[in-house]
Amino acid sequence: MGVSERRDDMRLCVSELAANAVLHGAPQGRGFAVRLVRQGGLVWIEVRDSGRGRPVVRQPDMDGLGGRGLWLVTALADEFEVRDELVGKSVRAGFKSARG
Repeated sequence: MGVSERRDDMRLCVSELAANAVLHGAPQGRGFAVRLVRQGGLVWIEVRDSGRGRPVVRQPDMDGLGGRGLWLVTALADEFEVRDELVGKSVRAGFKSARG
């Protein structure tokens, strides 16, 4: 399966990662960056912000109103990682590509 067949999964993941950057990552008055990178057989969606702390993937509470975003990302993506940056962090979701 190629990346194009995963388009909807990728859209949901970029939406969730960007929303998390706005709500929890980027300090007020600062932005965030989204980029796509093809690397080693994966297409990575990367969202970088300058906020402190690291996101935590939690088991969602079925009665709760939130807390499902990163759980969904990890369920849909083939790879997931958080990288510390000089300032802030990058949260990445990787999707297998038919091309290497």
